[in-house]
Amino acid sequence: MTIDVKMPALSPTMEQGTLTKWLVKEGDLIKAGDLIAEIETDKATMEFEAVDEGRVVTLLVPEGTDEVAVGTVIARITDAESGMAEAAPAPAPAAPEPAASAHAQPAAVEPPAPASPPAAAQPVRGRLEDRVKVSPLAARIAQAKGIDLSAIAGTGPNGRIVRRDLGLTPPVAKAAPVAAQQAVPASAPLEPQDFGIPHELTQLSNMRKTIARRLTQAKQTVPHIYLTVDVQLDKLLKLRSELNAALEGQGVKLSVNDLLIKALAASLMQVPECNVQFAGDQMLKFSRADISVAVSVPNGLITPIVKDAYGKGVAAISTEMKDFAARAREGKLKPEEYQGGTASLSNMGMYGIKQFEAVINPPQAMIMACGAGEKRPFIVDDALGVATVMSATGSFDHRAIDGADGARLMQAFKALVENPLLILG
Repeated sequence: MTIDVKMPALSPTMEQGTLTKWLVKEGDLIKAGDLIAEIETDKATMEFEAVDEGRVVTLLVPEGTDEVAVGTVIARITDAESGMAEAAPAPAPAAPEPAASAHAQPAAVEPPAPASPPAAAQPVRGRLEDRVKVSPLAARIAQAKGIDLSAIAGTGPNGRIVRRDLGLTPPVAKAAPVAAQQAVPASAPLEPQDFGIPHELTQLSNMRKTIARRLTQAKQTVPHIYLTVDVQLDKLLKLRSELNAALEGQGVKLSVNDLLIKALAASLMQVPECNVQFAGDQMLKFSRADISVAVSVPNGLITPIVKDAYGKGVAAISTEMKDFAARAREGKLKPEEYQGGTASLSNMGMYGIKQFEAVINPPQAMIMACGAGEKRPFIVDDALGVATVMSATGSFDHRAIDGADGARLMQAFKALVENPLLILG
């Protein structure tokens, strides 16, 4: 019996992925639990394990193929019993007996097999699938236009031929009436327009496509409200220095970000009206603060989650974040380590950014954006002085969080950062 191996959903949000590499070849015997492929999801590259035992009959999707929809058959295997039976060589046909005499009738000659149809009559993908790596869209266009793919050098992943390699100029549409132009959805695909400017065209990674889709969704469907406070950092920096001296023997070095994660979690516990999620005609109110922390990676951004950040010590948070950041840049985070969270923190202070407004990460209802600490004139003990000040901006989903509740959260965050011993309590 033949078993279909389908493109798996390696995360709850995965709709398609890239089959980066096959770890088996046709004819291999495999058993449940064997690694058979590497698949790039919207967040990481993950290994795909076999769930059945048998022999690999055919690999239907070439390495490097992107936009493979979840549920697509990517390979076929036989089951264990069929695999062993098919592995046994078939007996060779018996040789014909020599003629008994010169007068014996010659053996009947079978008519030749009918010639296969001309190559041009076969579908492009069927004819070239073993010799040419080509995206489904490029294959369809090539078939419709009669383009010979064997003469084209692909510029996609692993030399794969993609649409741009066909050298077709997108048709120039006539000017549409204003009403028709307004009817085009904002999410309509955009054709590259280079205007003759020297450039390099690169394919978006699955992660970048997901970022584009989710941030467009967030800005179009989530009504953002932004609230900013200026926070004095001098006491927090002093406490950080003292804690690092005490933790040096344990190999722990706290960052400002570690303390801000703890402060945001504590703020959410103090103002639970902001630790929520909008769900149509319902509201989720969380009793735990799980903080998603923005980490920049080569292909975009990922947000590993410090679960129950309020219940953890700052040393534990620091150790966890260093591990998350290292594995995030290697694409080795597990789905449960970056999916979920009740609120997010994005810190761009290390780049010298003074203040910014972050886009909410749906379905969460808030994100805290922290800028750089810098020396500024500031009121200290009712007198004008100079202090290290950071601007923090909270973005709130106004469907779920009222402005007054958002303001209370920003007030709580400011108080905790300016009196950092409260963070440790």
